[in-house]
Amino acid sequence: MYYIVLGILYLFSFLPLWVIYRVSDFFYFILCHVLGYRRKVLMKNLSIAFPEKTEAEKKKIIRKFYRNFTDTLLEAIKLLSMSEKSLRKRVHFDPAIFNELYNTGKSCQVHLGHNFNWEWVNVRVTKQLAYPFLVVYMPIGSKLIDRLFKHFREKTGSILLPATDMRNAMLPYRNRQYLLALVADQNPGRPDKAYWIKFFDRWTPFVTGPEKNARFNDIPVVFARFSKPRRGYYVIESKLAALHPAEMKEGELTLAYVRYLEEVIRKQPEIYLWSHNRWKFEYTDEYAPNKIEDAPAGFFGGDNKN
Repeated sequence: MYYIVLGILYLFSFLPLWVIYRVSDFFYFILCHVLGYRRKVLMKNLSIAFPEKTEAEKKKIIRKFYRNFTDTLLEAIKLLSMSEKSLRKRVHFDPAIFNELYNTGKSCQVHLGHNFNWEWVNVRVTKQLAYPFLVVYMPIGSKLIDRLFKHFREKTGSILLPATDMRNAMLPYRNRQYLLALVADQNPGRPDKAYWIKFFDRWTPFVTGPEKNARFNDIPVVFARFSKPRRGYYVIESKLAALHPAEMKEGELTLAYVRYLEEVIRKQPEIYLWSHNRWKFEYTDEYAPNKIEDAPAGFFGGDNKN
């Protein structure tokens, strides 16, 4: 079954992008106007994040979200036959910061959020990095879909590490330089073990693994974001967040990431994965020991060299 589906997707991928976007328009109409896919979750999340926006403004973001959502899915299929030249033209990426870190002999962690289109970005950056590109991912429940997406992501050299078995997956790279990409806004499996930070002014649990690994190994951390200036084109931006995470207080790095993520989302909210139920856990007093309060003004100024 896998090879039949993969063969069909390969044939589909040879269609010109303008045709693929017409297909995306069709699926957009179905999801938005017929099925109303996860509309309640979308409206709930947007109401929490943007209480100042009117109902009409939030509905406009939702409509744009659906279009970006279907574009992302079909753009991922296009990767099966898309040339490197075409991808370079459509995804702008400056690897300078990563080249500088690589030349120091250090590994690197990249913390990013659920922004579109991570599939194109994953393939785009792999070819231009000196580092082995390790990507932490959450296995998908459907074995068929999980296998397909692994094929897309590993096609050009990305190395996928399952979040469910990170300790063992990292063993082959413990004595090598690597770049580890972490989508750090995943919902934690154990909210009682998470950092609780105000995200859009609501206490929200964040996974501790990205920060703990960076601090334990003193690995430089880069924050990254994607923007979408127009359909079919993306820009990758990055900034050095911490050069020596081991010298930071517990929770500071995650707090800086959360504030960065808020800034990213506010700039272009329609390309964030709002169908992901970010506020599924309610804060209770039992989580008080894990609260990370906001840093003093001026803390988020760039790299940490102290």
